[in-house]
Formats: sequence, structure tokens, C-alpha cells
Amino acid sequence: MSKYEPSLDLCFSALGDPTRRMILQRLARGEASVSALAAGHDMALPSVMEHLKKLEAANLITSRKKGRTRICALSPEAFTPAQNWLSAQNAIWEGRLDRFDDYITTLMQEKET
Repeated sequence: MSKYEPSLDLCFSALGDPTRRMILQRLARGEASVSALAAGHDMALPSVMEHLKKLEAANLITSRKKGRTRICALSPEAFTPAQNWLSAQNAIWEGRLDRFDDYITTLMQEKET
């Protein structure tokens, strides 16, 4: 069993909201100002700011001030722990399904004989 990683909880919690996922998809195309992100979601600026806070707390995005504008950018390296966890889960389930397939195949062969 793998060790507990609180960063995974933050990451998956942040990814659990469709608005935050859409923000991440937009930032995957490049940096954007907070106002540009808000305009794309038909939401009040404070609501978008709350979503951005959660994404930043999960280290999925970074933000910086440029004059009076706050610019947000994706932090792709922050997805690595989640990707690694999902890959490990995928390997576990593939192994289980392969063993189940072998078991069913054995049962079918025994039934034929």
C-alpha cells in the first residue's frame, strides 16, 4: 500500500468541480488574466477567485501580479502525483481483470472436458 499523500486529496478535490476543470483546460492553452477567466464562465469575479484559490492551494496553478492584473498559469508538474496514483490503480485493476479472465477461461475449458 502506498503512503498517504495529502497533496492527492487537494488535487482530486480541486478536480472534482467542473468549473475548475474548465479553468484548467483554458490555462492549458496558455496564461490568462483572472478577468479573462471570469468572462469565460459567466460568473461573478469573487466566485472565480474562490475557484482559483482552490486550484492554487492544490498547486495546480500559479498566479502573479502584472501591474494591476493577476495572471494565472497552469503548473503541469503538479499533476504528476495524481497521474502516478492513477497509473498504479490502473495496473492493479488490469492485473485483477487478467486473473479473472484466466479463471473464466479455465472454467470454460473444464466445462468442455
